[in-house]
Amino acid sequence: MSRAKLAFGGILVVVIAFLATLSIFTVRETEQALVLQFGQWKRTVQDPGIEFKWFWQSAQKFERRVLSVDPDAEEVLLIDQKRILVDAFARYRIVDPLRFFQTVRTETTFQNRFGNILTSTVKEVVAQQALEDMLSEKRNTVMESIRDSVAREAGGFGIEVVDIRIGRSELPEAVSETVYNRMRTDRERVANQLRAEGEENARRIRATADRQQVEIVAEAQREGQVLRGNGDATRNSILGEAYGRDTEFFEFFRSLEAYRETFDEGTTMVLSPDSDFFRYFNDIEGLPSRSASEATPLSAR
Repeated sequence: MSRAKLAFGGILVVVIAFLATLSIFTVRETEQALVLQFGQWKRTVQDPGIEFKWFWQSAQKFERRVLSVDPDAEEVLLIDQKRILVDAFARYRIVDPLRFFQTVRTETTFQNRFGNILTSTVKEVVAQQALEDMLSEKRNTVMESIRDSVAREAGGFGIEVVDIRIGRSELPEAVSETVYNRMRTDRERVANQLRAEGEENARRIRATADRQQVEIVAEAQREGQVLRGNGDATRNSILGEAYGRDTEFFEFFRSLEAYRETFDEGTTMVLSPDSDFFRYFNDIEGLPSRSASEATPLSAR
């Protein structure tokens, strides 16, 4: 075999291998592909694996997984004339790659177009709500309305809208400062009002307690005086009865009480020894002494 034939065979093998490389493409589990010929659709490949095409054809691949669109936050004027920043995002899946390709060609183009649709829909729906609605359970109803509106417009792109959410809805910085100051003023007003009411209640309670204290003390003193009077009357009655039973013992007992009260610690008295005050010291029967007159105390300290 001549060298020319060998060279021609080698070149042919290389060409065939190159054409085979151009004719084979792989579709992964997370992908789907369109086979195009000069920009025209020929077939759609949904199943993963190794696929063949003519070397003059091309394969356009698209994701099968859930993708996201996350446009920038937009300022929205609510129906109650309050402004908030709304940051919404969407999750979608390409279900018809041919329509998707015919409509937007690439995912980048779709991101821009669908992002504009999402932003305009969010602004249109949210603008009809009040700030209180965006912070309450009605927020879920608003999300459903946005999702339904976007889903209707997304059908022409060959996609399925999986979910749409509002990531955040907050006041702009300038408005937030104004609202914060107003809320702080309202809270301070309420606090001052509660503090004033508390002080008024405290004064009323203290006045009631003081009045009750005076009444209780006065009633206790009155009862004490009544009890003391009853006790004195009972004591006098008992003493009178005892005096009537044994006059000499009663006099002896009263003299002992007088001795105890008179000779208290720290008291000094100068009396005559034959004073009647000491008659029970001189005579156990208490007979009066010859000099019955009691000596006058000379000194006491």
